[in-house]
Amino acid sequence: MQNVSKVKITVLKRLNHEEIFGGRLQEVADTMTSVCNRLEDGQIFTVEMDGQMPTGFCTWAWHDIVPEITTLRFGGNFPWMKEEGMIYSCCSDGARPVIFKLERAD
Repeated sequence: MQNVSKVKITVLKRLNHEEIFGGRLQEVADTMTSVCNRLEDGQIFTVEMDGQMPTGFCTWAWHDIVPEITTLRFGGNFPWMKEEGMIYSCCSDGARPVIFKLERAD
């Protein structure tokens, strides 16, 4: 059986559309918060050996970052990263993206 690792997910930064576009996006509903309200900067989650989404994590973000998590879980690395066993990734919410640091937790 192949070795499988846990993966640590750190929420580095929640961005808002004002930071990205220099102002509020007219197309975004006024009822929407300017940053993701599902996660908090500095929050840490762990993907256990079973590879399941951690409790309390955003399902939309999970869908976006699961390929990188799978690579790390099974020992893969990203050749453009100086440090093995880690990568930066983000969710695909273009108006309120969240940046994550993903690290293999051996």
